[in-house]
Amino acid sequence: MRWIGCYFLALLAKHIVLRYNIPVKRISPSEYQAMAELRYRIRLFLREGDVAARTAGLEPQQYLMLLAIRGMPDGSAAKIQSLADSLLLRHHSAVELVDRLEKNGYVRRTRGSEDRRQVLVSLLPKGQRVLERVVQQRISELRAGGRQLVRAIDAVLSNGRH
Repeated sequence: MRWIGCYFLALLAKHIVLRYNIPVKRISPSEYQAMAELRYRIRLFLREGDVAARTAGLEPQQYLMLLAIRGMPDGSAAKIQSLADSLLLRHHSAVELVDRLEKNGYVRRTRGSEDRRQVLVSLLPKGQRVLERVVQQRISELRAGGRQLVRAIDAVLSNGRH
């Protein structure tokens, strides 16, 4: 019986060696260039968004929260946890962000009608107006220069053959 255990271990070891020694395609210089260009274009887009938010009197995270609230799918309530998930934030960070937005008159917090533990967030007219200004600017910027971002994505997806 002992030899069965040894045989099994030998087979397992062989499988592991084969599994983790699969030849990996080398990354080409053009793929590195494509990834670098994509990273640059994404960072540029994000930085421009931060500037647009600040110009409208918002902190970038506040703009993103307003956008997440307004951008919830139809029929979905803007619950704190859903918003936190959307922004990749911890629950308490989303709460603090909503606190600041509520204090400035951009959003309103209400309790769920069926589950009073739920906190729902909705835009107030002031929040809707400032969000609309920023989003209009962002859409205009994308329509003017978004092709470069699309080309950068396409270069990565086509294995850097551009």
